[in-house]
Amino acid sequence: MPLDRRLTLSAALLAVVAGVVPATAAHAAASPFAAPAAQTSAAPAPKPDMEAVTQALKNTTAVGAPGAMVRITGSGAPLTSAIGVQDRTTGAAMDLNGRFRIGSVTKTFSSVVLLQLVDEGKISLDAPVNQYLPGLLPDDRITVRHLMTHRSGLSDYTNAMFDKTVPGFEAVRNKVFTYQELVALSLREPRTAEPGVSYQYSNTNFVVVGMLIEKATGHGVAAEYDKRIIKPLKLKNTSYVHPSTEIKGAHLHGYLHPDEAGAPLVDSTEQTVSWAQSAGAMISNTADLNTFTSALLGGKLLKPRMLDAMLTMTPTDAANSRFYGLGLRRYDLSCGTSVYGHTGTVQGFYTYAFATRDGKRSLAAVANTSNKGEANTALGGTLEGAFCGKKTPAAGPAAAPSQRGFALLPALTAAPAEQDLPERGSR
Repeated sequence: MPLDRRLTLSAALLAVVAGVVPATAAHAAASPFAAPAAQTSAAPAPKPDMEAVTQALKNTTAVGAPGAMVRITGSGAPLTSAIGVQDRTTGAAMDLNGRFRIGSVTKTFSSVVLLQLVDEGKISLDAPVNQYLPGLLPDDRITVRHLMTHRSGLSDYTNAMFDKTVPGFEAVRNKVFTYQELVALSLREPRTAEPGVSYQYSNTNFVVVGMLIEKATGHGVAAEYDKRIIKPLKLKNTSYVHPSTEIKGAHLHGYLHPDEAGAPLVDSTEQTVSWAQSAGAMISNTADLNTFTSALLGGKLLKPRMLDAMLTMTPTDAANSRFYGLGLRRYDLSCGTSVYGHTGTVQGFYTYAFATRDGKRSLAAVANTSNKGEANTALGGTLEGAFCGKKTPAAGPAAAPSQRGFALLPALTAAPAEQDLPERGSR
């Protein structure tokens, strides 16, 4: 399964603006894989092109998502757009304040907590994982840094777990795993590479990160998220409720696409997400995700040396347009701007949560579906409009008309978006 493919961008969304503040400092120079620093710009980011952003949301629903919405900060009052429904049974429109499962955006929360522990001297990034969790892993060369950069070589257990998407989900929907059980599932499979050799995205890595947090603090990850991030930032709609299946308060329903073309969508809203835990089980809403990403990139959660470490990036695609740091992605957009954050996939939801390097502009976007790669790719199209602004469309093939009465931007469906879980759906 390809793990890293370039996010395809529509010609209609291209723009030319200056870049943002450089990504990193000392650590970048030390790594042969470190990403080139983004260019510095004194000019403010252009005004978001909300027409293009809304078109990306329409593209998302056109290819299978019941609903999609976005919230953008950093250009005056928050800018929002929503398309479609949050509940297919009642027909209720998407609620911009509604909560949803954020999937692998949880990894960035986990990374912040762990890096705070590094700063406190409780964990070392370059120490073997087995130093803290004796005998857990079969290789003493695997370090904490290897986990957080997805360079451990540990197999992703979700590949086998969700080989058949809906049956796999139903088998774990209400199941409660221990961390050790999830690691054991990974160790049944061959390792993907030697430690440190190559980037291979694996949820196993951040299961072990959760174990490290709990070992170092003596507390569950929920308590540490709450103490270190949720309460300081006053994130009133963000929680980690594992193993409860409920999303409390106003929330979106999530819908899982079966692998079989034409099969009915599965309402996957209620689940333990125990198969992911510290790799993907958090709940939030768009406003809280804006606050979180802006605070992180703005230096409010980590001291400078820890933020520099987090922002030391290695390429994850051949085109060098995508990178991964310590639990954080970087996407280089068509206009030269780099944005930092994470994508999220959990059954029924796709999420994008990104901000500029200075944290002054942020985007949170969600679609209430999954196992539908075209919808994930289309949702990612919101990044260009949000961060690059408006540009006159370049000459090219006319957009194909959709069955819903608006033009699909053809490039947005040319290739799948980056995957945090296996995509098995019929294409």
